[in-house]
Amino acid sequence: MILSNLHSDWNSASFADALAIVRNGKPFTDGEYAKTFMLQVSNELFDDFSGKDKIIKRVKNMPLSAKTVHDRTIMMANQVEETQVKDINAAPYFSLALDESTDVSHLSQFSVIARYAASDTLREESLAVLPMKGSTRGEDLFKSFIEGFVALLHQHENRPILSLHCILHQEALCAQMCGEQLGEVMSLVIRIKTLLDEVGNNYPGLLLHSDVHWLSRGKVLSRFAACLSEIRTFLEMKDVEHPELTNTEWLMKFYYLVDMTEHLNHLNVKMQGIGNTVLSLQQAVFAFEKKLELFIVDIETGRLLHFEKLREFKDACTASDPVQQFDLQQLAGFTSKLLQSFKACFGEFREHTHLFKFITHPHECAVGKANLSYIPGVSIRDFELEVADLKASDMWWTEMKKLQPADQLIIKTWNALPVTYHTLQRVIIAVLTMFGSTYTCEQSFSHLKNIKTNLRSCLMDGSLNACMKLNLTTYQPDYKAFSKTMQHQKSH
Repeated sequence: MILSNLHSDWNSASFADALAIVRNGKPFTDGEYAKTFMLQVSNELFDDFSGKDKIIKRVKNMPLSAKTVHDRTIMMANQVEETQVKDINAAPYFSLALDESTDVSHLSQFSVIARYAASDTLREESLAVLPMKGSTRGEDLFKSFIEGFVALLHQHENRPILSLHCILHQEALCAQMCGEQLGEVMSLVIRIKTLLDEVGNNYPGLLLHSDVHWLSRGKVLSRFAACLSEIRTFLEMKDVEHPELTNTEWLMKFYYLVDMTEHLNHLNVKMQGIGNTVLSLQQAVFAFEKKLELFIVDIETGRLLHFEKLREFKDACTASDPVQQFDLQQLAGFTSKLLQSFKACFGEFREHTHLFKFITHPHECAVGKANLSYIPGVSIRDFELEVADLKASDMWWTEMKKLQPADQLIIKTWNALPVTYHTLQRVIIAVLTMFGSTYTCEQSFSHLKNIKTNLRSCLMDGSLNACMKLNLTTYQPDYKAFSKTMQHQKSH
């Protein structure tokens, strides 16, 4: 009964296996391993089946050689690319996210991600991962390419081109300002951390058997703060002197840096992820600027409600020495400079605030301030008239006021409007397809590191691009269509 219902298409099975291998970042040679694994498991799992021999035979006849897995991968990637191109050509607008990183063979790789609307769905798809070969440094090549690309695109289109610098990169540059002001604090933490790393194997209990890795500045600082007492004890045992670790002024700066870095990390995490609109990213930054203003007052008044570690240290010092004075104004000054750094950045996002905000708050947007010159095919005259119609329609206006910055919900709500609001719908799609960050590119580089490892450092460019495309795509390859037109070759 079971055997009679089994699908006999070995080609479909080998395509499915190849897709699983590639999407798990495994080498093409794992096809033979997968077959061996399935044969051994099937031999035990179906031992009491009357049709066991037929099952074993079907597994044996499934083509899974390294060449077959490679060829299947290329075919599926090409099919996905054809679908991407078809949908992009059908979309009214699309945006590109471009970024560069270096792979395990020290070759700069250029990631191209497209964002576009397909019906009520917004897609972020990897179009290509391209090697940037040459003697020039990859980052210099990338910078000149981007500048040249935008200039050529502007020349070709003969209209303004909206180009946004990644908001995550800008936030990181602002965060560096905090580190520069407190460089001596961070420098000492890193030096001690390096020492602990060097002796860590000999003292596995030093950090309370923690399995937390030093992955980022925030984790370094928070872990250092949690283990400060043990670190002092250890350094004393090793006769290593660092008087700063008992200096009140240094420790005030340290705990301030611990708390502020945590706030910055929360902002960074909020802006990560796929599907963030330019509006949601912009709002996250603007909200953080308001928080910085709050933090300045919080420090100046000595409440320290938003600086937990700093407050705990200050309270402990006051308990042991009630007359001790603390220079909180210096810390407020650090925060003020950080705020100034934020306000000096994100220029492109500030310039287009009215346009971005229109997608969820059309009732609050000053129509004349929404710069539509960056959106081709949109009539300002029709836009203004349709906004007036929308404001006069109680039902639709109420729906607009309920909108939240979730890209799929927004596009579905706007697409539900009558065709008489065609211009507004085009504007919304144009804004929703804009990239505010290169997070998707960064995600593609994570896949790149899993695919092109030390053991696969010679992976050909075309093969790497195909593997990356199948790893990152939201499309499902229709390999059954291939199977119907292919001649089956047993165990090849």
